[in-house]
Amino acid sequence: MRLIVEPYLNQSTQWPASGRHILAQYDEESVIIYQAYRPGIGHFAARHGYFGGDFLLSRMSWIKPGFLWMMYRSQWSSSPDQEVVLAIRIRRSAFDEILSQAVHSSYIEEVYKSSAAWKQTLAASAVRLQWDPDHDPKGNKLERRALQLGLRGEVLAKYSREWIIDIEDISEFAHQQYQHVRANDYPSLIIPLEKVYPVHDSQVAAHLGISTV
Repeated sequence: MRLIVEPYLNQSTQWPASGRHILAQYDEESVIIYQAYRPGIGHFAARHGYFGGDFLLSRMSWIKPGFLWMMYRSQWSSSPDQEVVLAIRIRRSAFDEILSQAVHSSYIEEVYKSSAAWKQTLAASAVRLQWDPDHDPKGNKLERRALQLGLRGEVLAKYSREWIIDIEDISEFAHQQYQHVRANDYPSLIIPLEKVYPVHDSQVAAHLGISTV
């Protein structure tokens, strides 16, 4: 497996306990995001290194930079049509571009001038933003919020082929680690190494609503 992993207990004490933060595995050139699909789509992507086959560009596709949010959503790679969990390495410049285009999925008065302006902006945007409660390995809600991004249109088309560096099927890794969760054996649980992702553009960070502490 190409992901860098570290014990969960070593990491969880270093993460913010509350607020809106992007937790991700990243380096100077790339960022890891996660998606889960039924086998027909997931296996094609893992084999070919891009999305094709049954993958539909006409539908919005949601990406998640946080591993534990993905595990909650896919029930550790066991939910119907989410059995194949993919770790997708994309260009960091592309991830920053996605963030810069994001529009909140619900109206926020302090961000948008009016509800009508927000609706117009949302309808025209190719990237939808949601802050959802993050979850611990057991699926319990946390005070910290996790990011997910819905892609469509031209952004989804570029993401599905141009922006991807590589794709790895990590379903078996998820199944193995879930055994530690079920046994409450957290000292043995390892997950991808994640840190708070820095959004250097202050205007983008303010628009996203990222917490400063």
